[in-house]
Amino acid sequence: MTKPPAKKPAPKGGGSFKGELFRQSRIWHGYLSAFAFIALIFFSITGLLLNHPEWFENAGEDVVKEQTLTLAPADLAKARAAADPGKAIAEIVRQKVKLVGAYKAGETIDEEALISFESVKGRSDITVDLVTGETEVAVERSDAVTVINELHRGKNSGKAWAVIIDATAIIVLILSIVGYVLFFSLRFRLKTSLILTGVSLLALFAVYWFLIP
Repeated sequence: MTKPPAKKPAPKGGGSFKGELFRQSRIWHGYLSAFAFIALIFFSITGLLLNHPEWFENAGEDVVKEQTLTLAPADLAKARAAADPGKAIAEIVRQKVKLVGAYKAGETIDEEALISFESVKGRSDITVDLVTGETEVAVERSDAVTVINELHRGKNSGKAWAVIIDATAIIVLILSIVGYVLFFSLRFRLKTSLILTGVSLLALFAVYWFLIP
């Protein structure tokens, strides 16, 4: 008499909500790690540089390049007639000189226009005599350490980089939550993980409360 085939044991947690939650957590933890680890490496390195500026204080200096030009009377008249004369002059100068940065501000005082551009790559300052058209341009390029520090801060980095910072924060947050979910699938490590979590929180609180003036 032939014996019926033995039933295969059901996979651990298979078919249950808990099992599916752990399975999906492992999958998404792997996917999110691909981006999160690169971002964490970048922000960790730049965080160290920000915290220790003395490491590279003599590594390099910003390079300033100055030049002069004269705007044509037609260009000056066109700029004066614009709704924002400062921005109009900025666009005219940008066509003639290679500037660094995005348009930040422009104002006219008496017969003089002062215009500035800023970004993580550096800054450009323009001074224009609105009577003679004589224009002075100073372009300051940031060194490599300054660039990556400014990227870490998100200062003058533009909307695209702001999206990167937001995306990094959200993905790392999700990755951390998913990692905690996975702790609960490792029962033999769960107690130790929770103890370490509690100790870490207490240590951070103690440093804030007792060591920060």
